[in-house]
Amino acid sequence: MGRLSGITIVDLTQFLPGPMMTVMMADHGARVIKVEPKAGDPARAMEPREAGHSVWFANLNRGKESVVIDLKSEDGKAQLVDLCREADVFVEGFRPGVMKRLGFDYDSVKALKPDIVYCSISAFGQDGALAHHPAHDMAVQALAGFLSVNDGPDGTPVVPGAPSADMAAGLTALSAVLMAIVGRDRTGEGAYIDCAMFDSLLPWCAHTAGGAIAGGGSPVSQSQRSLGGAGFYQVYNTSDGKHVALGGREIKFARNLLTALGREDLIIHAEREAGEQGELIQFLQDTFSSRSRDEWVSWFADKDVAFAPVLDFREALDEPHIAERGLLVEASDGAHHIASPIRFSDEPFVPAPVPGLGEK
Repeated sequence: MGRLSGITIVDLTQFLPGPMMTVMMADHGARVIKVEPKAGDPARAMEPREAGHSVWFANLNRGKESVVIDLKSEDGKAQLVDLCREADVFVEGFRPGVMKRLGFDYDSVKALKPDIVYCSISAFGQDGALAHHPAHDMAVQALAGFLSVNDGPDGTPVVPGAPSADMAAGLTALSAVLMAIVGRDRTGEGAYIDCAMFDSLLPWCAHTAGGAIAGGGSPVSQSQRSLGGAGFYQVYNTSDGKHVALGGREIKFARNLLTALGREDLIIHAEREAGEQGELIQFLQDTFSSRSRDEWVSWFADKDVAFAPVLDFREALDEPHIAERGLLVEASDGAHHIASPIRFSDEPFVPAPVPGLGEK
């Protein structure tokens, strides 16, 4: 049993945002019926595989039921009608207009289940100039301005390491659906949610793009405190070709580190505006390049400084913190799952089985 026990979700989403949203609900007791085409969610075919499933698919679809439905056939539509009648939540991730053509837009599903919470997840929303523009995560990041500051020292944008628009949409949709469920409990009314990846990501720039938000110019990474213009929010090379990061801009951390390094005279530089800390950054670059990453880890062990080694995923997942927090869990079939980030003290995380195609 979980906090969402008794909630039934009909899930027509694939890939990342929708499945990420609904797996968090399944992890806490919701019944999630994953509607798949004959070929299945494309994530099923993604490498690598473990215990007979794609690791990607397993981590975003555990604990769900799989139902294969041809949404273009009359029999398939009849199946979906039956599922809608028992659903609390209906989630779809098609391009705007597709569900209406199939006969399962919000008004149609509401006619079947008047208090339905219906959530559409798309790249740019159900209306507007970009509504029908095809896009995955990186294109959304590009059009929202984020890719422009995902750049190197030469100002060239690079492919982002995290699908932030996908994940922002999944989290936003989850929040909206749960709000709608709470509202329905009070009023008896369902809701329609138009969740766009673009809309969901945009608020994430409030701390970096304040000038642009206020009508001015865009941030430039090398002169922005959170994007590379500050010495104490920066990545540095080490002597072994690895990297370390300073991730705390509070002046107390600058005092602690620079005092330990015998360069109290540079503390005043840490108080300067971003983009005006070149001398400090150069000193730190020279300093960190004098030792290996692991030597710096040992040196910082007794220092109160927001410091971290830059780890690859193998190193990160092998860190004791992961085991201590129970963040990587082995299921009964030997497959590994990243635990749900939503934790309740009385609900220990146990990964539910991963459905085969068409398997309940």
